[in-house]
Parts: sequence; C-alpha cells; structure tokens
Amino acid sequence: MLTAVAVAPSSADAATTRTLDLGKGVDFVAQTNNVQCVGASMQMMLNMIRPGVDRTARTQLKLQKAARAWSGPRMDGRMRRGAGVRGWAAGLTLAGAGPYRVVGLPTIEEALLVAARAMEATGRPVGLLVWRGRHAWVMSGYKATKDPFKAGARVTEAIVEDPLYPHGSKVWGPSPRPGAAISVKTLGRQFVPRGSSWGMPSTSGMYVLVLPYEFDSRTLRKATDHF
Repeated sequence: MLTAVAVAPSSADAATTRTLDLGKGVDFVAQTNNVQCVGASMQMMLNMIRPGVDRTARTQLKLQKAARAWSGPRMDGRMRRGAGVRGWAAGLTLAGAGPYRVVGLPTIEEALLVAARAMEATGRPVGLLVWRGRHAWVMSGYKATKDPFKAGARVTEAIVEDPLYPHGSKVWGPSPRPGAAISVKTLGRQFVPRGSSWGMPSTSGMYVLVLPYEFDSRTLRKATDHF
C-alpha cells in the first residue's frame, strides 16, 4: 500500500522532478541489540506496508529468528547470531509483505534507480545491505530528476532509516535521522559494494538490494530494464 507520495512544487524545473516517500515517522523501529538490524529493518518495512504500527521487541525478535532460519549456514560452520540477506528477503515474503528477492547491481546509481522503480511499481520499501554486507538499512523513498521509468532519470537523494540510529558507527559514520533524505554521495559512504559472499557469489562486489517484485516477475523485469 502506497502510504505517502509527495511531488515537488510545480515550476519550470520542478515539473520534471519526482519525490516518493512510503514511510511515516511512527514506522521507525530501533534494533533492540547489536545483531538484530535485519529484524528491525523487516519490522519497519512491514509497518510501511501494513495498516497499523508494531514496534514491539517481541515482534522484532520473531522476525529476526525467521530471517536467521532462512539465511543458510555460516561459512565457518558456527551458529549465526545475526541474519543474512537471503533470510531478510525470505522472511518478508513469508510474513506476507509480498515477494522480495535479493538483487545486486554494479553501481550505486543503478541500484538506486532500480530501487526507485521497484517502489513506484509495488508501493513497498527496499532493503539496503550496507557496510560491505554487515548491516541493514531501509530505503523508504527517493528524490529523482524525473519519473524513474523515463529515459535519463537519475536518483539524487535516498530516504532512509538506519535501525542503529542514533548510535551510528565509529568506522562507517553517523546514522541519518530516520526518514532523512540524503545525497547519493552521503549514502555512498555507508552503502558500498558487498564483500566476498560464498553463499551468494553473484552479489560479491555488488550494491545489494532486498527488492520487492510481483509474482509474475513483470515488475522486477520492468524495474531492472536496461541493467
């Protein structure tokens, strides 16, 4: 369900710009510990998709466990404490958020354009795998030079939620304020290519999204057209 759409004020320049924001301030949920960024991101995404808001620790833990169960084993054989990107996508799908899948793109510009197209087509938020695959953010909207399905469209800002807010990272930088629209340059300090992934080698070195799509894949094909 598309919860909020804002279009830039009309003017000679703004007539071709586009802004979409699927989130509301009450949708934000902080992770309850250092390992539940995926569970908290899933909880925020479900808040944006479903009527009502659930910000309880119980629900976050339930979502985290579901994502962890579908994440597959660790390469070293040890038990997972966190959850992987595959479990994130599978957990959202099983929670009734509509189908999600993992997609990797070679540049941040392409990743953000695909994310914008998917949000326009489905009315559902996108997950961002940040910190080379170590952390989860939600992308709930964007600002672009024009309709993202039009030729030459370019995303200029991403609207994001970091479940670690307000703590941030000494290594990667501060958490954006929930619902903040940040530039591609600022986003690119934390949304960087994924490191080596033995479980999903096709996403190694890629900008990784947890992307909504439709069952018949028409939305996914349309969103990723030309890439």
